Amino acid sequence: MTTGSVRTDPPPSPDGPAATPSDKGLRGGSVGLAASVALGLSSVAPAYSIAVTLGFVTLVAGHFAPAALLLGFVPILLTAFAFRELNRDMPDCGTTFVWNTRAFGPFTGWLSGGWVVQCATVIAMTALAQVGSAYLLDLVGLGGLADDRVAVTVTAVLVLAAVTAVAYRGVQLAAVVQYVLLGLQLVALVGFGVAAFAKDGAASPSLSWLNPFGFDGLGGFAEAVLLCLYIYWGWDALITVNEETTDRSRIPGQAAVISTLVLLATYLFTAFAAISFAGTGTDGLGLGSEDNAADVLAALGPPVAGDAFAKLVQLAVCVSAVSALLTCVVGSSRATLSMSVHGALPRRFSRVHPRFRTPTFGTVFFGAAAAVTLAALTFLSADFLGDAILSIGLLIAFYYGVTGLACVWHFRHDLRRSARDLLLKGVLPLLGALMMLGAFARSAYDMLDPAYGQTSVGGVGGVFLLGVGSILAGAVAMAAARARFPRFFRDGRASVAAVIVTDPEN
Repeated sequence: MTTGSVRTDPPPSPDGPAATPSDKGLRGGSVGLAASVALGLSSVAPAYSIAVTLGFVTLVAGHFAPAALLLGFVPILLTAFAFRELNRDMPDCGTTFVWNTRAFGPFTGWLSGGWVVQCATVIAMTALAQVGSAYLLDLVGLGGLADDRVAVTVTAVLVLAAVTAVAYRGVQLAAVVQYVLLGLQLVALVGFGVAAFAKDGAASPSLSWLNPFGFDGLGGFAEAVLLCLYIYWGWDALITVNEETTDRSRIPGQAAVISTLVLLATYLFTAFAAISFAGTGTDGLGLGSEDNAADVLAALGPPVAGDAFAKLVQLAVCVSAVSALLTCVVGSSRATLSMSVHGALPRRFSRVHPRFRTPTFGTVFFGAAAAVTLAALTFLSADFLGDAILSIGLLIAFYYGVTGLACVWHFRHDLRRSARDLLLKGVLPLLGALMMLGAFARSAYDMLDPAYGQTSVGGVGGVFLLGVGSILAGAVAMAAARARFPRFFRDGRASVAAVIVTDPEN
């Protein structure tokens, strides 16, 4: 492998020349391991994710909610290994787009590695902006407006504008902001857990809660695991800054594995604490109550730690959502930058600010896209927005599964070289891919039921239509893209494979 070299330039974009993939104009070497881990953790929004997901997992799994968190983590960890190995060989900020194109060709790369990922991100951004804004209004003494759709939407648009401005100014500034926001989240979650365990009457945690065979049927198992995919999803955003990371072929992969392990420890600690304190009953503070499912930390915060600490927890959830928004903008703009440079999107997505070294058009585009999507879904139907959020799990399972298969296929000739290559490039990514695609298939089947979620059309569940519909819409969009960028769809696999970027010092 040559270092720091470009062997072949990719085809230019139809609307003008673009930068070469090895030098997209980003600020190389500006992000270290700690900043990468912080970006990965922040993009998951741990305080927000556990607050809004633990209750629903408990409704499905009861006392076995920690087991669901653990089982949901297994395919995530296996996928993280696939991302690490692929990034070592192809450290490009396009990540899944580049890897899937290299393995399976431009059609799979554009759809599963590009379109599906960005659809999931934009939908997630609408949820994050809405939740963060509602919490923010309550924190500043305007709780009466937290239930007002117009007030929340306007505030959410302002929050999106603010995080877009920070992302526009550069990844270094974003990383500094994330240190502060992430620290507040971890302090709040650990403090909540310690206080819950210390409360009189709290039950002693039991290892039986980690029993993977305690689920009532395959359907409940798949539903719980899919919910947990969402709670872990987002760590891969840190890989999109690989071209700005020191030792870009090694550090992002390490950060991916570290961030997922930190998430597992944080979630299990919080889940054990919440169940020990409140139990899984359907009355009062029980986690089996639908009244508490939407926000476990808001329900348990005051009785666990008092009103003052509950405010800190509330602040943590708010900044958790905002920090995840920030990394969504950072990651998505770099993914589309790579797609543009490789000739798969219009040239404007490859524009980089000469001073801040950030993708200018892409950053503003995703901030605006999330704002428009939020406004449209909110005013169309609050239930519709809720079902859109539920559909994210399908999209995550789909593109993670395809990427795991891409790892196995790309390294297929290396698998006999050593036991390490067989395990980390073959067996583990394949298991992760099969688990992801299995969860996708089972959940898609369950989501066909019109009773799944809050909406239905023609006797088909709205969550299914939104999830699978997003993928089918991507196929239509890809047909239009093929007409505009015929050279990429003809030669994209070869052009992506022709460029290898590594650190000059390696």
